[in-house]
Amino acid sequence: MASAVKTAELIQLTNILYPTDFSEPSEQALPFATALARRYGATIHALHVLTPIVTPESGMTGIAIQAEVETASKYMSEIDSQLSGVEHMMSVENAISVWEAVESAIRDYAIDLIVIGTHGRTGVPRLLLGSVAEEVFRRSPCPVMTVGPAVRTSAHAAGRFRRILFASDYSAASAAAAPFAVSLAENNEGRLLLMHVTRPIEQRKRDQKCELSVAEMIHRLYDIVPKEAHLSIPPEVSIEYGSPAERIIEAAKQRSADLIVLGVRSARGHLGAATHVERRTAHEVVAHASCPVLTVRELEDGVRKQRAKEPEGSETCDPGSLNGS
Repeated sequence: MASAVKTAELIQLTNILYPTDFSEPSEQALPFATALARRYGATIHALHVLTPIVTPESGMTGIAIQAEVETASKYMSEIDSQLSGVEHMMSVENAISVWEAVESAIRDYAIDLIVIGTHGRTGVPRLLLGSVAEEVFRRSPCPVMTVGPAVRTSAHAAGRFRRILFASDYSAASAAAAPFAVSLAENNEGRLLLMHVTRPIEQRKRDQKCELSVAEMIHRLYDIVPKEAHLSIPPEVSIEYGSPAERIIEAAKQRSADLIVLGVRSARGHLGAATHVERRTAHEVVAHASCPVLTVRELEDGVRKQRAKEPEGSETCDPGSLNGS
């Protein structure tokens, strides 16, 4: 069971990493990074990664490499102009993979938040290969705001998030994300929408064993927010039935949420080896949500700490309802 959030854990954004490949999804993410930097007085670190694919048959010549560098410099200059008036740094790095460069930037610049755009691809190729954005939010030790293709360009609202939807499955991953949802609601004087998705009613009736009651589910949602939290508007809670990804996306639309917050499991081993069931919820939400999605990764020692807090015999069968996030 997720423990209540400490009010001392208000987020502070000092350094924001903005990885870009100069695509339309990357352009879509820039206004969000800019608005947040202005609101929090943060520095944006714009990063482009050169990852040349070299094969024995098609190796890259010096001329081709130079052309790629010149193209990157041109696009980075355009981004530099768009960031006028915002504290920022620009860098083009050579690396074996995007994640390698991102990981170095997180460490070197003490990054607090990553803002990244994604094509939101779904289907078999995604499952086999993974996506750059998903690799980043599965591996990053800091929160990642992903801007998918369905996000409205006007949704950044000057860096304010008035309606924040936090979907919880009461797991360690959700516990890691809860402080950010509460903190953002406090900082933005916004409404916090707390949500849990469980199995359809007919399935619950067929298998009453180890099920939480609706009252207990609601109680656990309210417990996420500490009594001393300074929320200007009381939180709303809801219990939804059905597919987690579908219900989260639909609830965000119905409640006009301008940010979804999710806890995600870390990528253990090779990201591409993960199964559909293990990965689908977070990916589907990111790919189809009409607002940005803030993902917070469950740290490796978070599971041990969380289990140590749980009372003996508190396990249920239902917290698997968001499994796959």
